[in-house]
Amino acid sequence: MKQILVVGGGISGLSAALDLARLGVAVVLVENSASLGGHAAQLSCKAAERCVACGACMVTEKIRQAAGEANIRILLNAGVDKIERGKCFEVTLKQDQQIQRIEVDAVLMASGFAPFDPTNKPYGYGRFENVMTSLELDRMLRRIGAVNRPSDAKLPRNMAFIQCVGSRDSTLGHLWCSKICCGAALRMARCIQNRQPGMEATFFYIDVQNFGKNFQTYYADTRQQVRMIRSIPADVLKTADDRLKLSYFDPDTQAYQEAVFDMVILSIGLTPSESTRNLAAMLNIDMDGLAYARKTPILLPNGVFAAGAAIEPMSIAESVLSAGKAACDIFHYLETASRI
Repeated sequence: MKQILVVGGGISGLSAALDLARLGVAVVLVENSASLGGHAAQLSCKAAERCVACGACMVTEKIRQAAGEANIRILLNAGVDKIERGKCFEVTLKQDQQIQRIEVDAVLMASGFAPFDPTNKPYGYGRFENVMTSLELDRMLRRIGAVNRPSDAKLPRNMAFIQCVGSRDSTLGHLWCSKICCGAALRMARCIQNRQPGMEATFFYIDVQNFGKNFQTYYADTRQQVRMIRSIPADVLKTADDRLKLSYFDPDTQAYQEAVFDMVILSIGLTPSESTRNLAAMLNIDMDGLAYARKTPILLPNGVFAAGAAIEPMSIAESVLSAGKAACDIFHYLETASRI
């Protein structure tokens, strides 16, 4: 039986592993954390009156299926220590300080993304309790089903959502759009408004990226519920009564304005993960700086494949599709190699 290595147990790694296992391929799935699902497993369902196709519910089912699949061997708290190419790939894995060596016929990089750290941006993250990242807000919604201010556990009366924090930023060299942020933030705003009536949401943005098959209808309805301001705030300051004051240039009035909010949510961008970088170095793959900024696809060695956010920012649905394509490509590669 042919055997492949899947690096990363997020939604793309799980999806590809399942597709290959069902085709009779043995899969060693390596995940560097203590659980499967990656960032997607931390996301909340954002349904309001109806399903909004956020994809969060897909992850739990894929984890369940992978755990019960005989052709998938799952290694948690594990990582790739070394890869050497001979007739096949000779891989040294490290799991909980224990070393094991395996041989595989192909390698799939499904190593996901790293969320941008906004600590050094002028929004008070890490200094003001009520400034949170979008991922932290998602985890709060998943855990308790509502939003409370971290400083006093009170329900927020109004919230600001600031887009493109760490994306589309030439000062950082992050020239890419992270794609998923607009849809996630607007769905979260609408979800919170549905669960906590009366909460006012303001959305600060550069432009709104298309998301979902019913985008135009959903977005038109959202604009009636969420205040949209095409501007990125300059900074966030804490007020004497433990609120947050934003200053921004208002394109309508052509003047600088200030607004005060109970909470500020930073839609942080996606960046290539450390695991992706390490794998690239082991496999002599030219990352050319930051992979997401490349105008042309990264050239992968024969027998090496990539899926999901290891390639570029992707939604959950896009990651599943990417994983399906990678699984198909790997299967054809294995069939071709067996005939040589």
